[in-house]
Amino acid sequence: MKLLTIAVPCYNSSAYMHHCIDSLLVGGEDIEILIVDDGSTDETAAIADEYASRYPSVIRAIHKENGGHGSAVNTGIENASGFFFKVVDSDDYLRKPAFLETLEKLRELKDSPQELDMFLCNFVYNKESEHTKKVMQYRSCLPVGRIFTWDEIGHFNTGHYILMHSVIFRTGLLRECGMKLPEHCFYVDNIYVWQPLPFVKTMYYLDVNLYYYYIGRSDQSVNEQVMIRRLDQQMRVNRLMFDHFSDKKTVSMIGNRKKLKDYMYNYLKIITMISSVLPAVSGAKEDLEKRRELWHYMKEHDRCLYRKLRYGLTGIATNLHGAFGRTFVRNGYRLARHFYHFN
Repeated sequence: MKLLTIAVPCYNSSAYMHHCIDSLLVGGEDIEILIVDDGSTDETAAIADEYASRYPSVIRAIHKENGGHGSAVNTGIENASGFFFKVVDSDDYLRKPAFLETLEKLRELKDSPQELDMFLCNFVYNKESEHTKKVMQYRSCLPVGRIFTWDEIGHFNTGHYILMHSVIFRTGLLRECGMKLPEHCFYVDNIYVWQPLPFVKTMYYLDVNLYYYYIGRSDQSVNEQVMIRRLDQQMRVNRLMFDHFSDKKTVSMIGNRKKLKDYMYNYLKIITMISSVLPAVSGAKEDLEKRRELWHYMKEHDRCLYRKLRYGLTGIATNLHGAFGRTFVRNGYRLARHFYHFN
C-alpha cells in the first residue's frame, strides 16, 4: 500500500499541469499520483499518458468523460491505493521541503497505535497578478505537532477555515463517510472538507507551508464575475450542505461534540453569506430571486436552522433591502474579498 495518494483533477490543463506534477514527483515511491483527465479537449490526455509511461510505479493516468471537478475527485477516491488521500489542483503545486516533511510525519503517524483521520498543513494564496503571497496558518486555533480531538481546537476567525488545500484525509474515512461529490458543479470543495468532519475523531497539524494555491486567472471559479455566472451551482452546494447539517444521521454523529457542531455551523453560515451576497453584488432581478428561493427552501426544510441563519447577524446583513442595502453588502463583500484574497 502506498503512503499517500494524490489526485490531480485535470481539464484542459496542458498549459500548467507540468509544474504541478513535477512538484509532486519529489515524493518518490511513497506516493501514488492519479492524473484524472476529465474529458479534456487539449493536450492534457497526452501529457498524462507521457507522465504515466515515464513513472509507471508512481503515476497513473485515468481518462473519463467530463463530469466536473467533483466527478474527478470521486474518481480519485475510487481508485486510490494510498493510506492517506489528498487533492492537488492542476494549476497549484506543493513546496518541496514542506512536502518531504509532511511525508516523513505521515509515515510516523500511519504506524502510530492511534489511527489518524485528518492531517492539516498551511496553504498559501499565490496571487501572481499582484505579486503577493498570503499564508493561511492555524497556529491560533489548532494544537501544533501532536494528535488532538475536536474538544481541543480553538476559535476559527471568520473566513479562516479548513479548505481542500490544507487537508489530507485518511482514504478509508472518505469511503466510510460515503463521499460522493455532485457532478457538473463547481464549489464542491466546500462539501469535500465539510461532509467528512463528523467521522473525524483524530487530527494532526503540521505547521509548514505545503500547498501553493494559484489565484488570479480570469476564468477561475473564484473570480467574482465567474461566481455570479455560476450562482446556480453555488446555491446547489449551499442547499446540499444545509440538508446534510440538518439530517438526523449527521446530528446523531456530531452528538455532544459542541466545538465540531459550532465549526460546521459557522462554515455553513459563511457559505450562506456568499450565496446571499453575490446576488446583491450582481443586482440582477433574477439573481435576487434565486436568493429568495434559497431562503424559502431552507425555511421549508428546517425552520429552526433557517431561523438561526436568517435572523443572525449574517442573515440580516446580507438581506438588507433597497439600493442602500445592496451597496452596503457589495462594499462589505469587496472589502472582505480584498482582505482574505478570495479572488
